[in-house]
Amino acid sequence: MKQIYLKRGKEESLLRFHPWIFSGAIHHTDNGIEEGDVVRVLSEKGDFIAVGHYQQGSIAVRVLTFSDVDIDDRYWESRLQSALDLRQSIGLADCPNTDAYRLVHGEGDLMPGLIIDVYKQTAVMQAHSIGMHLARHQIAQALQKVMANRIAHIYYKSDTTLSFVDPENGFLLGGSNDNIATENGMRFYVDWLKGQKTGFFVDQRENRALLEKYAKDRRVLNMFCYTGGFSFYAMRGGAQLVHSVDSSAKAIELTKRNVELNFPGDPRHQAYCEDAFKFLESIGSQERSDSQSSYDLIILDPPAFAKHRGALHNALKGYTRLNQKAFEKIERGGILFTFSCSQVVTKDNFRNAVFTAAALAKRKVRILHQLHQPADHPINIYHPEGEYLKGLVLYVE
Repeated sequence: MKQIYLKRGKEESLLRFHPWIFSGAIHHTDNGIEEGDVVRVLSEKGDFIAVGHYQQGSIAVRVLTFSDVDIDDRYWESRLQSALDLRQSIGLADCPNTDAYRLVHGEGDLMPGLIIDVYKQTAVMQAHSIGMHLARHQIAQALQKVMANRIAHIYYKSDTTLSFVDPENGFLLGGSNDNIATENGMRFYVDWLKGQKTGFFVDQRENRALLEKYAKDRRVLNMFCYTGGFSFYAMRGGAQLVHSVDSSAKAIELTKRNVELNFPGDPRHQAYCEDAFKFLESIGSQERSDSQSSYDLIILDPPAFAKHRGALHNALKGYTRLNQKAFEKIERGGILFTFSCSQVVTKDNFRNAVFTAAALAKRKVRILHQLHQPADHPINIYHPEGEYLKGLVLYVE
């Protein structure tokens, strides 16, 4: 195993178990280290600190363990078993009315750079680091052993996260066309072949269930709907009507299929392939029909506005603009579910952007709930950056 030596004093964050080593902290490395290699990390004095995956870039090493052990089959089986144990302890693995959940959440499960979502009997694996990509077959073997009869198929999908290495998506185990999964008794299609992320956003499961409780007799607008998850929960909750909006024609088609899967022929739902800001601006205008003139429950769940710190300022302006428009258009007594999934946007950043939007719209607003990612997306207590999903449920007078 090749070794990396840190500059003096740069081990302090690692002694607090933070799982990232930045390139500026490295003093020198052994010759011949390549991207994806498993390396030992040593202090300037040569004291062992950690073992991790090396990669060129700002984050040079993603720590796999702070113990001096080999990253072998036993290691992967142990880590995956720990991840499964957590999901069993919170009642998700083997749940009778939910067979879609996240099994591995990167740093939150002490496996930085690795995501595994389970949909029925198919596990979808996604690598966010070269090291995890190179270890995919070894991980798949360990996953098959740990999950036993829970899964029959493993699909590898990293084309969007590691496009520069041409990861070649495909099945590492089995092969299935059964892409219908269940969440809280609701069924949905999972597009793990061409869809975003692993095919569905399982991180909004509990927030969708909360929305269902607020939907009765309301006129619901689901912006950035993607697969329509919030839409069919709103319908089950007794919404008067539900309108789904996304700029992607593929997303709108998937939304329609999911609504039809759960509520075939239900006239309450309509879907629109339009830009979110333009749609919001047009609410109440003459170009819209009466059925589209007002909403008293709006969901704003946009894609990440900021993927790096350099984009933070513009992202916050975007969140403010989007929420201001929703505040201006929502009916009196309306409920707004608003989210940010940008990791670099903190809870305070997002809250301030939404508060600014409320003030600009001159609406009286009260917080009903502060939302976050569910328990199968755990946050490593030593890695606060893992808290990426922020949400607010607001009552608008």
